[in-house]
Amino acid sequence: MKILVIGPSWIGDMMMSQSLYRTLKSQNPNIMIDVMAPAWCHPLLSRMPEVNEALLLPVGHNIVALPMRWRLGQMLRKKNYDQAFVLPGSLKSALIPFFAKIPHRIGWRGEMRYGLLNDMRILNNTDFPLMVQRYIALCYHRSRISSSRDLPKPLYMPALKVQEKEKEIALYTFKIHSKRPIIGFCPGAESNPLKKWPHYHYAQLAEFLIKNGYQILLLGSTKDFITGERILLNLSQEIKNHSYNLIGRTDLKQAVVLLSCCHTVISNDSGLMHVAAALDRPLIALYGPSNPSFTPPLSKKSKIISLVSNCDSLQKRNAHEEYHPSLIKITPERVMMELKLLHYAVGV
Repeated sequence: MKILVIGPSWIGDMMMSQSLYRTLKSQNPNIMIDVMAPAWCHPLLSRMPEVNEALLLPVGHNIVALPMRWRLGQMLRKKNYDQAFVLPGSLKSALIPFFAKIPHRIGWRGEMRYGLLNDMRILNNTDFPLMVQRYIALCYHRSRISSSRDLPKPLYMPALKVQEKEKEIALYTFKIHSKRPIIGFCPGAESNPLKKWPHYHYAQLAEFLIKNGYQILLLGSTKDFITGERILLNLSQEIKNHSYNLIGRTDLKQAVVLLSCCHTVISNDSGLMHVAAALDRPLIALYGPSNPSFTPPLSKKSKIISLVSNCDSLQKRNAHEEYHPSLIKITPERVMMELKLLHYAVGV
């Protein structure tokens, strides 16, 4: 059986989608799964052994580009796919499998995609509270799975592997030679700046950690470069000697390898948070106005800190602050305490 998946456009969602691929392979090891996604997600797909081929979706986010989607659909007809899974909820994401005339096209209703999907599921948010459950549920016939309680246990979680040789090359390339254990910081949040833990909190935490014998590695996209520089500006020169700001200096493939080198990761709710979880790194996940009950890090080695109050919202923050009040309330001392408890719990 040949399957086409229209994958998510966000790194975190793409990581969670691996649970669908792993579940499909568990049902039938002989199926072939191709995933169509933007180029920036391909370094993740290349590390998923369940994926046969990563196909390029050469269309930017929120762009319809109807003629291009039609041409892609015509090209994919030659591959003779048996099924298509459409993971994004947009109408445009369902066009290519429809144009490709794939016989069985599965997905949640989303933007009223009647006709484009011929196996369209109606979603009640309370039935599948986690996004990963919604992905996995699509693997089963609608008559069998009506809520998360019906899903087989345990669920297949995202899992990425990195070879030791890759780690050695990455550390050598970026001149990270100290024998101190590495704590990774992921201080960005590309999809929503209100998800960012304050840079001055990161700086204070870096001081605590370096004085306790660690070194700090900052990772993120070019959009977060200034955040990394602001963190370093708050550090003394002695502390800076044990800090590496690689934000904007790595591609996603390199960032995955460097995250695998980390003893522990401290991260905002971001795509790299989900990558760290899939790498099985001990992880402190800092949540502000986003919902940790919907897209938590999928790892038993993670600890979520969220101090959102009932009056907080995505728009609300103090007039004199650039950060969300719920994230300001998470102190570096609190993170240090949770970090020690996490290390004790996972035995590191």
